[in-house]
Amino acid sequence: MPMTEQATGAHHPQPRPRSSGQHSAPEYVTGAQSLVRSLEEVGADTVFGIPGGAILPAYDPLMDSSRVRHVLVRHEQGAGHAATGYAQATGRVGVCMATSGPGATNLVTPIADAHMDSVPLVAITGQVASKAIGTDAFQEADIVGITMPITKHNFLVTRAEDIPRVIAQAFHIASTGRPGPVLVDIAKDALQAKTTFSWPPTMDLPGYRPVTKPHAKQIREAAKLITAARRPVLYVGGGVLKAGATAELKVLAELTGAPVTTTLMALGAFPDSHPQHVGMPGMHGAVTAVTALQKADLIVALGARFDDRVTGKLDSFAPHARIVHADIDPAEIGKNRAADVPIVGDAREVIADLVQAVQKEHNEGHRGDYTAWWNDLNRWRETYPLGYDQPEDGSLSPQQVIERIGRLAPEGTIFAAGVGQHQMWAAHFIQYDRPATWLNSGGAGTMGYAVPAAMGAKAGAPDRAVWAIDGDGCFQMTNQELTTCALNNIPIKVAVINNGALGMVRQWQTLFYNQRYSNTVLHSGPGADGRQTGSGTRVPDFVKLSEAMGCHAIRCEDPADLDKVIEEANAINDRPVVVDFIVHEDAMVWPMVAAGTSNDEIMAARDVRPDFGDNEDD
Repeated sequence: MPMTEQATGAHHPQPRPRSSGQHSAPEYVTGAQSLVRSLEEVGADTVFGIPGGAILPAYDPLMDSSRVRHVLVRHEQGAGHAATGYAQATGRVGVCMATSGPGATNLVTPIADAHMDSVPLVAITGQVASKAIGTDAFQEADIVGITMPITKHNFLVTRAEDIPRVIAQAFHIASTGRPGPVLVDIAKDALQAKTTFSWPPTMDLPGYRPVTKPHAKQIREAAKLITAARRPVLYVGGGVLKAGATAELKVLAELTGAPVTTTLMALGAFPDSHPQHVGMPGMHGAVTAVTALQKADLIVALGARFDDRVTGKLDSFAPHARIVHADIDPAEIGKNRAADVPIVGDAREVIADLVQAVQKEHNEGHRGDYTAWWNDLNRWRETYPLGYDQPEDGSLSPQQVIERIGRLAPEGTIFAAGVGQHQMWAAHFIQYDRPATWLNSGGAGTMGYAVPAAMGAKAGAPDRAVWAIDGDGCFQMTNQELTTCALNNIPIKVAVINNGALGMVRQWQTLFYNQRYSNTVLHSGPGADGRQTGSGTRVPDFVKLSEAMGCHAIRCEDPADLDKVIEEANAINDRPVVVDFIVHEDAMVWPMVAAGTSNDEIMAARDVRPDFGDNEDD
């Protein structure tokens, strides 16, 4: 398969191999021992996985390693999401391991998730013996073929002597250029065979040459457009975080004075509290952020990909804007929106060069005047701030629950969210001022992401508090990993935002399907009216379920108890904590741009369409 760059941004570098740089003396080992030694040398310190027949030879020497910790998960999907959470929290390559057949196919969802969000991941799978490949042997699956569309690259290893080279290449490919998942499928007989191990191996990657240094002419053109614009916006994507370019971004933003909008994948790349931050764009973005992009005359896209959740109906997106698009993946530039100034390069180098070029423009007397633009932006911010209504029946507001968790969390807390309403509320009502404090499944929208991703983040950053903000639907997909957390001293905290329904789907049914709640009620059987009650039957009972898995569990139903319960959860650090927040079921996520419509049709709240006035459409 040709190895083409597929990403938005670079990333934090993987630790260098721990050898001296000179070739080690050859050791006579098995392929399995060679695999473990290779993982040690590339700097992998944590592997999430489950043993099985084809991968079993690798697990024997893994037991002897003092440098690689193995975390035995309860489901391979949990291993994959944990590796992703580890990678997103630490900037290092996450590693997961599974056996052949169903073990490998259970990794498909987290691999696809990592591919969509450009996460550096190496998935190692066992395969049936090389002579049995293609015979429909027991627990055989063509995992290389299955994952080819959702990996940056993948390998099938049938010779023991190839293992060190392939592992070195896999980590290099996963962590350079646009990060992404790499699969290494190793035949069982390759793990059992005798071979020699020496390090470092000679890598052979013809054609893989990620461009990191941007073209100077394009940088100069971009700087001229920035200083000539009247309504510029810096549209910041996850690539800025992966490039470790947040400091450079702050310098560029303050130098230009332009408003900054950070996508769902980029929260924390620019401080939410900064006066130039106008919020998150997109389907559920802040009114000011969505409108700023619509009315901009220049959009400077940095490590972002103009995905449909940000643009809405593409042919009506930002109709008056010229586009500067900087990305490490040339395939992203022009894919959805034509770029007037395309820039291929690592976001850190691009932004650093832009700073110098804009400074040169300023020195030559070219400086943008954005006074009128900021007058508009500030008026929109004041008129259409993010907010929510308290339920009239005195029950818990889910937005308030999440907001208070954010306010009371220790400094530097990492938040991992599932997918749905609670994800959007966590994006809006927790303040992210530091990079790598917000983990979520953006591109794939994977329910069940939060608990295992939080587990991986806590394993990689044990000194940081980690909260998983989960919905009751998501929680029932992967909560078995709480057992893994309890048994491996990984004390995460989980907030279950329990509205008794698949909340985001229910919101769409309310708005677009005449309140016909088909198969979105979680707490009642067929024929029930679907209404949540504070003291009704709960199946499952999340408190009992969590306690059975070794967690401290609390239920909170009364707003008067909210802060006390959150503080109790924050104070417990010797085991996982689960809080079952019983919240009002009718709460909705606003603002909202309905799917398939123009961002011009954003609704600030139900039946509330912002009025911007005709004079701003010039």
